[in-house]
Amino acid sequence: MWDNPSLRCLLAIAFLHLLSLIYSQETGKSTPGNWKCITHDLNRMICSWDATSSANRGLTYKICQFRAAAIKTPVSAVAGNDFECMLFFLVSFQALIPLTPQILNLSADFSTYTLYLTWNDSGSVFQHELDASCTILSRSGFNVFPINYDSKLTGKDSILFWNWTSDIPLECTSYYVKIRCYINELYFTGRKEWSEWSPVRTVPEKDTKPNSVMVFPQDKVVLVGSNVTFCCLYNEGKSVKFMKYGSESYPLLRLSKWSSAIKVQNVSASVPSGTNVWCSLVPDDVEGTVLFVGYAPDTPQNLNCETRTFITITCSWNPGRPTALYSKRRTKYILFERISRENVTCKVEELNKKHACDFPVHANQKIYNFTLSASNPLGQAESSLLIDVNQRVHLETPDKFTVSTNSSTHAHLSWYIPGNFIKIRLLCQIEISNSNSERQLQNVSMAGAENSNYRAWVDALHPYGTYTFRVRCSASEYFWKWSKWSEGKKLTTLEAPPARGPDIWRQRSPVGETVTVFWKPLLLSEANGIILSHEVVCYLRERMLKAHEVPVPLNSTEIKLGGNDCLISVIAKNRAGSSPPSRITSVDLPSDNVKTELAIATGNGIYISWHSDPNVTCGYTLKWCISSGSEPCNVDWEMFPSNAIDAVIKSALFQPGVRYNFSLYGCKHNGYQLLQNITGYMKELPPKVAPNFTVEETSSDSILVKWEDIPVEDCQGFLKGYILYFAKGEKGSSKTSFMEEGSPELTVKNITDLTKKSLRILGLQGKTSYRLDLRAYTVGGIGPSKDLYVVTKENSVGLIIAILIPVAVAVVLGVVTSILCYQKREWIKETFYPDIPNPENSKALQFQKNICEGNTALKTLEMNPCTPNSVEVVETRSTVLKIEDTEIISPVADSELPEDGSETGTGSHVVVSYCPPIIEEEISSPPIDEPVGSSQVIYIDIQSMYQPQVNPEEEPEINFVTTAGYKPQMQLPINAMKMESHSPTEEDLDKIAGYRPQANTNVWKLNSPDSPVSIQSNNENGSFGSPCSINSRQFLIPPKDYEDSPTPNNTGWSFTHFFQNKPND
Repeated sequence: MWDNPSLRCLLAIAFLHLLSLIYSQETGKSTPGNWKCITHDLNRMICSWDATSSANRGLTYKICQFRAAAIKTPVSAVAGNDFECMLFFLVSFQALIPLTPQILNLSADFSTYTLYLTWNDSGSVFQHELDASCTILSRSGFNVFPINYDSKLTGKDSILFWNWTSDIPLECTSYYVKIRCYINELYFTGRKEWSEWSPVRTVPEKDTKPNSVMVFPQDKVVLVGSNVTFCCLYNEGKSVKFMKYGSESYPLLRLSKWSSAIKVQNVSASVPSGTNVWCSLVPDDVEGTVLFVGYAPDTPQNLNCETRTFITITCSWNPGRPTALYSKRRTKYILFERISRENVTCKVEELNKKHACDFPVHANQKIYNFTLSASNPLGQAESSLLIDVNQRVHLETPDKFTVSTNSSTHAHLSWYIPGNFIKIRLLCQIEISNSNSERQLQNVSMAGAENSNYRAWVDALHPYGTYTFRVRCSASEYFWKWSKWSEGKKLTTLEAPPARGPDIWRQRSPVGETVTVFWKPLLLSEANGIILSHEVVCYLRERMLKAHEVPVPLNSTEIKLGGNDCLISVIAKNRAGSSPPSRITSVDLPSDNVKTELAIATGNGIYISWHSDPNVTCGYTLKWCISSGSEPCNVDWEMFPSNAIDAVIKSALFQPGVRYNFSLYGCKHNGYQLLQNITGYMKELPPKVAPNFTVEETSSDSILVKWEDIPVEDCQGFLKGYILYFAKGEKGSSKTSFMEEGSPELTVKNITDLTKKSLRILGLQGKTSYRLDLRAYTVGGIGPSKDLYVVTKENSVGLIIAILIPVAVAVVLGVVTSILCYQKREWIKETFYPDIPNPENSKALQFQKNICEGNTALKTLEMNPCTPNSVEVVETRSTVLKIEDTEIISPVADSELPEDGSETGTGSHVVVSYCPPIIEEEISSPPIDEPVGSSQVIYIDIQSMYQPQVNPEEEPEINFVTTAGYKPQMQLPINAMKMESHSPTEEDLDKIAGYRPQANTNVWKLNSPDSPVSIQSNNENGSFGSPCSINSRQFLIPPKDYEDSPTPNNTGWSFTHFFQNKPND
């Protein structure tokens, strides 16, 4: 623990402090003021203090230094004559302040905006390692940039380096740099302070104001996406009007009194000539610069090195992404070979997608290790490749290629390849293409030479064949790549005699006097040259009868037989010779029952099959021509071996939808025999036209349709049937709606029997328009349609029946109804028009519950005051006494008389005035001064419909009160009544006053709810029956006396009574 110097120092200081206190107490002398002690190296201490007190003047100070555990007192200061030694407490006054750093050098790299600073750390003044921290203060115009720099003091003087990159060009403003340091000693208990700032250093030659207008940076190259600051320097006193990057202006930033700037963010790739920057000053000065924006070079891709001549090695690569930098800022490539330590500067075109560079081949070197470096102002990249030159041989394209021949089957080839290939063998490939574009390859191996011609022979060619030759080469032992093909050379070999005789056929005339011989032209591969003519010879028992030389292009000739059959021979000839003969006999064997079969269309040919015939020894021949053509036609044929039973016939002349007729012949030892006829199509199509059809007969429920066959040339296939569509339809209706699938009106009939030429359509409606549509169809589809419109005849019997049935039904119903009505006449009369209506059926009597308890909604029960009403009876046919000029006047109007003063004594009518009683409980008396009007109701020809029949001779005594017309239903005072024969008595007046029940009151029970006893009233003539009858305007129920009387003449049931309005309410 005691080995720690810091701990020992602390203990010593504490001890010194204690001694200082004791000494001060004993001597009574004061401590010096403002005591300060600092150290720069932790080894020596510099102390200072104030001695301003008068008591301390003339004293001599002695600094006592404590080391380890002893106190030594070396003389360090003398003042006056007395010598005293004083101890002071030093802890609070100690400080560690490093020496002021000394800047050794300050330089600038204007191209990268970087400042470089070097200084001495003075580490030798310290005896052990310490941590130091420095602050570098850089000022640019109005901006100050403090930067911290940490270092390690090692006890030796060290040169420290620092660099700083500005975001604006260094030319834009002056830069000043100074530095100070700080010692971070953990065990030092005193204050630790920063050193003094070093003297200021400036960027060389950039601390003065400009002499002219300049814009920085000049021709700068930056990466795409960079942020660039441009500054404009100008003389003091001028100002910047604007600054532009390209065509866009940017806001100005003031750097100093003679410098302004703009900042452009995220610049994009520039054009090859760069992007212009403009600075316009007031009044009219303009200055500018150019900025080039691009990319760093991409890593060279697909680096490949190979030799073509063994003289140079060519390395090629893909440059990758374009850098957008050109001219002197373009990407530069250097090819470096590590084994030989040689490099080559490559010259490339920046716009090319593929770059290449040549490196010389060394005589004794096989292995090459290449490194390709790419660099531009924004960066660099490289790619490496290791090769064996003998395994990377890619020859040049063969040159001076020639082809020659002096034979019908051989050719001689020659070509030239530049380069030194003495040490390797070459492999060359020859391509041979004929006129049919058939390609054949032949490989030839040969020894290499230096800049030499190479030769080769090609055999197995076809006579008079046209060929195209090409050649390419490569290294034989280590194959790397083929060279490019040489240019093609054409060659035609010499002619040779035809390889075989032509295919022949003959056809005898119907009479058999002549025979026509046909032959097919030989193929070019068989003719071995140009065919000039054909020789046709007829032999009879190996004796030549006739010979014909037929020039090209004829392919047939006619020979007269003269009744004899012969053997026909045909030979093809060219300039080189004649072909072998082709022979055929003119004999036709008889044929019986030859059938015609149908062939099958395959789409690109016609499939034909036949039965094998054991008698056929020399094969089958199938001959055909177009069926619609008239003879002679273009005959064609094909031969098959004896064991064949089917074939697919193909020809470039076959057309879809055209019928072809085939004849199959069998070759026997003594001639040819027709075995069967065949007809067919290469491809069946829908019929070209619609069948022609007509309507032969119509009736009310059927139509007879007939049609004709379609011509063979219009069928375009084998007919399979006809489709007949019919449905109701008027002329001019839409065909789409007529043919719509699922229509309930549409009927379809498929006629597959091709022998039928007519069809009767049954089950139709009379006098109805129908639309008929007929189409033919084949395997190839349905042909076009033809439609007709037809109207069926009217069905007269049905019309008659349709009329008679409703009439008969109506008559029967009428008779049945009459019988039923007659039998039920009493019930009908009683039900629909009774003499006495049933009050229960009257709606007027259907009262609501508590109807009399103040319900004002039912107006029928209200009894309102009214003016007197008059009933004038114009005439009556009754033989009873007339009531004339009878007037009942209400109390309110008893003093009023008619204004005209007419008398009522002699008239033939009766005027009855009445007013219903006023119900005091419901209606209060009207005001006295309220005028009351009167109204008259005139009843014209009103008579009692219940009058009994009276004999004119008999004049019994009749109570006129009970028989005279309508009876008022309330008691009124009678002012005057005029009768024709006599005046009523007082008793009679009482009978006619007040309410009269509309029924026989003698039969009512007193204990019934409707009896007068149950009604509390002072009126002796209590009201019975409907309380609402006060509003009735018709006669209701006659008295009992009338019920027993004979029926009046004007009453009874009649048909008109059904329509008469009989009120029930």
